[in-house]
Amino acid sequence: MKTTTRVAVIGGGVVGASVLYHLTKLGWSDVMLIERSELTSGSTWHAAGGFHTLNGDTNMAALQGYTIKLYKELEEITGMSCGLHHVGGVTLADNQDRMDMLLAERAKHRYMGLETQIVGPEEIKKIAPVTNTDGIIGALYDPLDGHLDPSGTTHAYAKAARLGGATIETHCKVIETTPRPDGTWDVVTDKGTVHAEHVVNAAGLWAREVGAMAGVYVPIYPMEHQYLVTEEIPEIAEIVASGGEHPHVMDPAGESYLRQEGKGLCIGFYEQPCRAWAVDGTPWEFGHELLPDDFDKIEDSIDFAYRRFPALEKAGVKSVIHGPFTFAPDGNPLVGPVPGLRNYWSACGVMAGFSQGGGVGLMLAQWMVEGECERDVTAMDVARYGDWITPGYTLPKVIENYQKRFSVAYPNEELPAARPFRQTPMYDIFDEMGAVWGHQFGLEVVNYFATGDEPRYETPSFRRSNAWEATKREVEAVRGGVGINEVHNFGKYLVTGAKARDWLDRIMAGRIPQPGRISLTPMLSEKGRLIGDFTVSCLNDETFQLTASYGAQAYHMRWFQRNEAKDVRVENISDRLNGFQIAGPKARDVLIACTRDNVADMKFMDIRPATIGMVDCLVQRVSYTGDLGYEIYCDPMAQRALWSSLWQAGQEHGMHPFGMRAMMSLRLDRFFGSWLNEFSPDYTPGETGMDRFISFKKNTDFIGRAAAEKERAEGSARQLVSFEVAAKDADPHGYEPVWIDGSVQGFVTSGGYSHHTGKSIALALIPRERAKEGLQAEIEILGEMCSATLITAPLFDPDGTRMRG
Repeated sequence: MKTTTRVAVIGGGVVGASVLYHLTKLGWSDVMLIERSELTSGSTWHAAGGFHTLNGDTNMAALQGYTIKLYKELEEITGMSCGLHHVGGVTLADNQDRMDMLLAERAKHRYMGLETQIVGPEEIKKIAPVTNTDGIIGALYDPLDGHLDPSGTTHAYAKAARLGGATIETHCKVIETTPRPDGTWDVVTDKGTVHAEHVVNAAGLWAREVGAMAGVYVPIYPMEHQYLVTEEIPEIAEIVASGGEHPHVMDPAGESYLRQEGKGLCIGFYEQPCRAWAVDGTPWEFGHELLPDDFDKIEDSIDFAYRRFPALEKAGVKSVIHGPFTFAPDGNPLVGPVPGLRNYWSACGVMAGFSQGGGVGLMLAQWMVEGECERDVTAMDVARYGDWITPGYTLPKVIENYQKRFSVAYPNEELPAARPFRQTPMYDIFDEMGAVWGHQFGLEVVNYFATGDEPRYETPSFRRSNAWEATKREVEAVRGGVGINEVHNFGKYLVTGAKARDWLDRIMAGRIPQPGRISLTPMLSEKGRLIGDFTVSCLNDETFQLTASYGAQAYHMRWFQRNEAKDVRVENISDRLNGFQIAGPKARDVLIACTRDNVADMKFMDIRPATIGMVDCLVQRVSYTGDLGYEIYCDPMAQRALWSSLWQAGQEHGMHPFGMRAMMSLRLDRFFGSWLNEFSPDYTPGETGMDRFISFKKNTDFIGRAAAEKERAEGSARQLVSFEVAAKDADPHGYEPVWIDGSVQGFVTSGGYSHHTGKSIALALIPRERAKEGLQAEIEILGEMCSATLITAPLFDPDGTRMRG
């Protein structure tokens, strides 16, 4: 066995094999895979082997499309068969909400190049004749859907990797992973020790145990999953005799997926009375075993399936496959560099291995070889969970996700499991005021405040929800007087040291402010992609406070640590600093009434200390609402006292609390972008207008400068613009296609309803040459073409008088 390698991939399932192959594809040949048993041991060997492109996250859907198209390439490279069956598939909708979801997905697919289509009941009968379409409104048809041979595909990945120079060591159990001071690793096995520059945890069912060897908690649990294979069914035998094959059918109402298997059918279920498996750890001796049959937990699912697919009722059961596979709390994989460790990578929680394994392998290989991925992988980045996550939180979320595997994924839905978990000192006060809660990065965040008889629950919908009136009320309160909300959902960082300014000048593309001032700046990757949207506040020449998205804490800290510098300290103080934002034309009056310090002369983008009531605070003159506003930061232990002072002074001015629904409406009035919508690693500064915050004059080779300079010289192909949309009862949300002159030429990044102006607004990326005032376009919302007009003047305070005055 080799004793040194550039990369040691731990785990020989489809994901580990894919990572190994993609590393060789990108030029790293000194790589090895270590598997404690045989390839495919664990979840891979008993997988149903289905694949599809449907996914609520657009980038995940694109990676699934890549995975499916990769299989033919693997066959050509290796001469091996993956057992491909490209039979197509339909996803059924039995109510309008499910149909809305499929219409939204079809719209996304238009600019992704995926040739899906909406079909009606009569077409469904022709495509999938075993389906009883009673009560079915329609379906999404995807010609790429299909299934394959799990074992053959995994071995094809492995052979392709070997052809690229990789080695594979089976029957070799990893016992320890120990970091060396230089960031490399000793991977101790029962056959000896391997010294590796990088370690990849692709251990599947054993990912928790392998992670623990490195001191890492991997937030996944295995779930028991069962599918049945029937004896011969006459209707299927007839299709086979004619040279055809029945397509896949996903029936969300019945929580089932169905495909042909020989002359019978294979049907699997995501049943509600589900069970987690091996909660306290996966036995090392487990591998090619199955779990005992358990028909009781799928009894209701089978009864529903008999009604949807009547041919099943008379079919005998040929075999039952009941085995475990892993889920993360939100069902997406956990991929990427593990925060806090050097050269340690995750490729875990890939529950849909044959839909996602290729994309996961490609993205991780790009990350390792090239330093970053070609697209935004936030949805599967292991850093989307911070060090706050615990097994007690993970388990109920995993169960919830399994149960909702085929449920409608609404854009405004808040899932209840494991909540509330993390709360600020204001939780009970806001709760008594009627708060309707959302969550971000495990923290409870107010979405809006219900009053009177309004329900304390926002109805999930693709259309305008029951939060409409409350959101309007809060927007009007801000624009007409003064609103207040917490600043807890900002990530906050303290940067200190004699070289702090120099470090920030290199990390951030924008201007670093002087003492008492703040600035806005993008943070760029080496390739000039947007990886952060920051406010930088200078407290003194050696002390800076940064704020950005709360949910990106682990992601941003990982980047800071990767680019650490001597004599510079970076601390994540997101939960050590809290406070409030006050905004609206009366905000200054409220602030003045609460302090003896001089805050009246604060200019836009100023920051200064002040005692508000009894509380020592940092006050900065800035507001994401686009209005006159202040962010006021304090020790969370004193936050309730600060609230009392601001709330009492605010009563004279009609102060009203507001939540994130209102915030996202208010920002549309000024066309302000938001993180992971307009600003993400998918986009560049020139495309999004963030280049106006880049300091090309500063004498610093900031990260991403060369790429930003190149884009500045050549221009970008597309541009972020704003549209006023003639929407009906559903507003643009994100990824709706923009039709110009009869063809799809762009897409919506985000949107919503401007309650201040009574207009539906979309922010979108379109070809730069088409970005002209008054451009007429159409935006497809839930299958309807809505006329849209490009506008350039902000809807509120167009010259910035109120915000800056």
